[in-house]
Amino acid sequence: MARSLNKVMLIGNLGVDPEVRHTSSGVPVANFRMATSRSWSTDGGRTEERTEWHNIVAWRRLAEICQQYLKKGSKVYIEGRIETRSWDDPSTGQKKYMTEIIADQMIMLDSAPSGAGRRTGAPQVSSQGPGGGDEYDFPDSDHDDDLPF
Repeated sequence: MARSLNKVMLIGNLGVDPEVRHTSSGVPVANFRMATSRSWSTDGGRTEERTEWHNIVAWRRLAEICQQYLKKGSKVYIEGRIETRSWDDPSTGQKKYMTEIIADQMIMLDSAPSGAGRRTGAPQVSSQGPGGGDEYDFPDSDHDDDLPF
């Protein structure tokens, strides 16, 4: 059997605060949009930029962590897989499609603003999606007094 790979790694900024809902069985799921941008120079020396928007979905504890620590504008690393789902639009009868990134890992890349109620240091969060376990790597201390610089 041939092997395949479905892996996405993104670094970008949230366009909205994560919204957490719960499935009928009580499982939390977070949805948010994330922007990634690239820039290049044209032959004429002009700088062009293009922004791509991604729909991110996080499940279980990862969803709760996203809701707690992320906000619009947060810079994050997201690792996961691409999934496309479809449904029939009841108003038009047409089939609709949405491509989403199912997040397995999230790393916060910006520091918390002072007084924002967030921990100092960014948590690295891993999850195995709807069927997996969770791992969390929070800093042991909120103080950097033991740093040699």
